[in-house]
Amino acid sequence: MCFRLAICSWKGGRLEDKDKMTFSCHGALKDIKGNTDFTFVLAGNPNVGKSSIFNRLTGMGVVTANYPGKTVELNMATTTFKDLRIGIIDLPGSYALGAVSEDQWVARRAVLDSNPDAAIMILDATNLARNLYMTLQFIDLRIPLVVALNLIDEAEKRNIIIDAPELSRLLGVPVVPTIATTGQGLDELIQKAIDVAGNKSEIRYNLKYGIDIETDIKKVEEMLSPYDFGINPRALAILLLEEDTEFIELVNKKTNGSSILAEVKKISRDIEKKHGEKTPMRIARERHGLAGSIASQVQSDAAPVTSDKLWDYTTSPLTGIPLLIGVLGVIFAFLFYGGNILSTAFSDLWASYISPLIDGAIFYFFGTGHIGKTLVWGFDAGILAALAVGIPYVLTFYFMLAFLEDSGYLNSVAFLTDRLMHKFGLHGRAIIPLVAGAGCNVPAIIGTRVLTTMRERTIASTLITLIPCSARTAVILGAVSLFVGWKPAVAIYIIVLALVFLVGIGLNHVMPGTSTGLVMEMFPFRAPLMSNIIKKTWYRFKDFVFVAFPIVLIGSLVLGALYETGYLWKLSSPLSPVVEGWLGLPAVAGLTLIFAVLRKELALQLLVTLAIVAYGGGAENLLLFMTPAQLFVYALVNTIYIPCVATIAVLGRELGWKRAGGIMAFTITLAIIVGGIAYRVIGYFGLL
Repeated sequence: MCFRLAICSWKGGRLEDKDKMTFSCHGALKDIKGNTDFTFVLAGNPNVGKSSIFNRLTGMGVVTANYPGKTVELNMATTTFKDLRIGIIDLPGSYALGAVSEDQWVARRAVLDSNPDAAIMILDATNLARNLYMTLQFIDLRIPLVVALNLIDEAEKRNIIIDAPELSRLLGVPVVPTIATTGQGLDELIQKAIDVAGNKSEIRYNLKYGIDIETDIKKVEEMLSPYDFGINPRALAILLLEEDTEFIELVNKKTNGSSILAEVKKISRDIEKKHGEKTPMRIARERHGLAGSIASQVQSDAAPVTSDKLWDYTTSPLTGIPLLIGVLGVIFAFLFYGGNILSTAFSDLWASYISPLIDGAIFYFFGTGHIGKTLVWGFDAGILAALAVGIPYVLTFYFMLAFLEDSGYLNSVAFLTDRLMHKFGLHGRAIIPLVAGAGCNVPAIIGTRVLTTMRERTIASTLITLIPCSARTAVILGAVSLFVGWKPAVAIYIIVLALVFLVGIGLNHVMPGTSTGLVMEMFPFRAPLMSNIIKKTWYRFKDFVFVAFPIVLIGSLVLGALYETGYLWKLSSPLSPVVEGWLGLPAVAGLTLIFAVLRKELALQLLVTLAIVAYGGGAENLLLFMTPAQLFVYALVNTIYIPCVATIAVLGRELGWKRAGGIMAFTITLAIIVGGIAYRVIGYFGLL
């Protein structure tokens, strides 16, 4: 059975077939339920093939939605199956339905708010016991459930045989073996979900925890039964015993809520006395124990396979660190050298074929005055700036990221670097975005979505903005290495890396909260499918285009208007105390730093151009009007302060404009302080 795609987006209070957009969750969830025959949620741990199943069912073009104040997205789409219109909500991959991280909170909130006709739980057949934990939470919530036993092909390679009918009997829900990459079993999966959704009254869950815990859960459940809290009484009883603050507040607002909570605390203290540990920990232990018991009854023992050996090699410090250095070196080289080649080739093609057409059309309709020249800045130079970053760096990074994701190697990297990242208040998953920042900050910041809290994403994004991207490296090489020497150029990198380390430690101590830690399990290494990699790459790149292009275009028009009208030169006077007085640079250098917000390498090009305008043709050799010390300070400041306008746009989209503004202000201040200190240290010791 084939699925037909209906791509949804938010416009005017209704869903329409259109491109991907982002909107508030509450209206989106209500709307998708109102326009479909059935609504299903897809749930599961990270890396179990959930997204692959979602893409198989709906296509890659989807709607994304955010809860207010949250950055973790929900993907939504509709599909048609046997003349039924079905809404699919792809929950964030998470290990549980708690409230300790944004992905868990959003997953649980979306389930409760959407009230789905059924939930489809995706399980990794190679790691059944670990995956069953969240399955039991869904059963506790009394959500109509169907289980997709995914990756059965990988399980067979590891000699793991799972008795799906017995698993279905023990859980009390349908279990369908699937292979997401080929689509095997998905027709049956959707049909089972429809059957379950149509026969909710016949669902009977018989799973129970230990007798002591069940007795106490029953006591709380009986207290809650007379009231309507909008959630199943058993589910709410368990959540209260788990000390979930969201639902404690919910009960407390009701009549007699405080007395109910007092009784719950009393029951909780009894549990702690009987079992010698906190009640939430005891319930978690019961759930893990039940998950392990079920898994042991339905599966055979796994035999060691090649992927296990690869995991050992990639996570052992002795072999994993050299391998990681090699992989990161390949990523950097591919982004830097390959990106530069593609960027140069694209810029040359644009200059030869596209630019003359755009310029000719603009000058024909608007003339060659200020308006025409300003429009050329936006629609010629601006679009070129966005594409020259997007195609060579963003697109290539996404391709490599998708390859590493699908192979399973990113999990090894996260495990290996976790201890180092904790010094910055992050965990191991942050290493890839940080390294990617050396190629281009834009995809690196988008890559921070792998982190689970806004605190972690803010720290990681701040550090990424300090890492010299390929454009800033071009300034270092072109201004310092060429005219001053390679040693001062290396010194800039050392200074910046030291700042990254110090800022990371400082933010970890200053920002409220702590690192969430990294819960790791061994995912099997797999051979990536090129079709999946290409699809992931393309649709991630489309997201970048929609975010960055409008900002770059507007920024280019503004800068062009300032330049063409001559107002840009008037800015040199207000900048004089900082640029000339503190940094010791010529005023013209300060002007180029403003322009560099469009693209960092433009700073060097404009420095030469504006210097020639101000000082004559001989100024093409920068040493004729700037000393080696000034060139060093100029490149250092250019490297530290806020990156290009595309990065600013992505920061605003990913973190919110308040945090983006804070990062911009911080990096500008840091660049000015460090630049001024460097200028005085160099002069005092006569270093250059």
